[in-house]
Amino acid sequence: MRRTTTLSPPGAPLRTIVLWCPDWPITAALRLLGADTGSNPTAADAPLALIDAGQVFACSASARGEGVRRGLRLREAQARCPELRVLDYDPALDIRAFEPVLEAIEETMPGAQVLRPGTCAMRARGPARYYGGEEEAALWLLDALDALGIHGSRVGIADGPFTAEHAARSPQRQRIRIVPEGGSAEFLSGMPVGLLGEEALATLLRRLGIRTLGEFALLEPRDVEQRFGDTGARVHALARGLDSRPVVPRIVPEELDSAVGFEPPLDRIDQVTFGFRASADRFIEQLVQARLVCTSIRIEVDSESGELSERTWLHPRSFTAADVVDRVRWQLQGSGTIAGNPFGSGLSSGIIRVRVVPESVDAIGNHEQGLWGTGHDERIHHGLSRVQSMLGHGAVLTAAIGGGRTLLDRQSLVAWGDRTETAKPDGLPWPGQLPTPTPGTVFEAPQPAMVIDSAGSAVDLDERGVLSGVPARFSTDGRTLHPVAAWAGPWIIDERWWDADTFRRASRFQVVDDAGVAWLLVLDSRVWWAEARYD
Repeated sequence: MRRTTTLSPPGAPLRTIVLWCPDWPITAALRLLGADTGSNPTAADAPLALIDAGQVFACSASARGEGVRRGLRLREAQARCPELRVLDYDPALDIRAFEPVLEAIEETMPGAQVLRPGTCAMRARGPARYYGGEEEAALWLLDALDALGIHGSRVGIADGPFTAEHAARSPQRQRIRIVPEGGSAEFLSGMPVGLLGEEALATLLRRLGIRTLGEFALLEPRDVEQRFGDTGARVHALARGLDSRPVVPRIVPEELDSAVGFEPPLDRIDQVTFGFRASADRFIEQLVQARLVCTSIRIEVDSESGELSERTWLHPRSFTAADVVDRVRWQLQGSGTIAGNPFGSGLSSGIIRVRVVPESVDAIGNHEQGLWGTGHDERIHHGLSRVQSMLGHGAVLTAAIGGGRTLLDRQSLVAWGDRTETAKPDGLPWPGQLPTPTPGTVFEAPQPAMVIDSAGSAVDLDERGVLSGVPARFSTDGRTLHPVAAWAGPWIIDERWWDADTFRRASRFQVVDDAGVAWLLVLDSRVWWAEARYD
């Protein structure tokens, strides 16, 4: 007798298992504090909030019971819950804490894809056959997490990752929610269009009177694609329960770290770097054999007295063995002293071990040179790296644009190869920030300027933001008056209003002269200044 197997047609949704750990950032923080598995019930039940950029990023169930919500300002959250414990949100902690959970999941059912820390997806067909059904497979998965002390996790099973994830997040609070095969569209029909993850499209649909996924799914696919493009067609398929995205299992990385020990301990930087050269060569050879290159490494230096110096280093291209040795030397020269050496890593005794760990890797094919080389960029890269290796890590700086209101605030200089760090990401709103494009020339110090109206009177701005006259002519050198061809503004900067000593209120204008050159002018304390020029 011939056995036949029924296969899904190409592009059809695949049965998918999604595991969701509610409040994972809070769970990760509690596990770091040693408050998981009931070892410290008081700390585990205490109201806790994670703060990012002055706002609540995540909060515990007990904190939500006191009125704390995501997005609240810190002071408002503390006013609602005086006992609130506050910690800084660390996204890297979420990833590190989820790694042992993934390992436990892969022992139960291999082939997990991480959707985000605390949420992962697996194909349902294999586990369902092995454990005797989809519900049985979900029970095994929850048992594995319960054994780790992670309680309250939920599992959703449906056609495609999108529906399965929302089944796991179902407000009915079922630990296992299974959507029957072919029933995804009906399950999603009553959910709001905001769940599609496309806020601009969701806003437009609500304006058109379409508020649920079911109403969106009733539209003709051809009409949706013509009106909303590829993005609209993709999310329309999700609303219809036709999520054809595959589950891509993660590839567990090989152990590619390299370490060397020193006996007796070394107390000179040149001795340590010379002793580490062979390990650096071996580290790069292992990466090449794995067809990888490394763009971020972590260097750990252990001292004889048990101290640890640890730092992550980035590279604008990819690390070579010489680059790794340079980073070891720069880390040892960072601060403090090594015994008998005026420069060091803050370690008070000799060094017994140096270890390098790859943190970010990429396929080697993405970094291969072209047929004719990479031209001037490659020569510039080697030149800057050479100067940096001779003069030190901070000797070569590159300009970067970050967040801020004024142009000088947005400028920052970072060491060659380092990631730009700003107080706030560039994407957050900055009241008073200029619209794009950014001026090409920013003066190191503002230049005195003058703006007058058609009657020859100086243009001023009152407290309500109303100009005393229409700008007619202006000067940026104190000698030549240029006619104003066009102008825009003001963009008002109102900074530190709570501090009389550092308070600043200024207004910025874009002005175009008769030659078509645009300038950025600032009116500060009734005095005009030229801040930048649009080249």
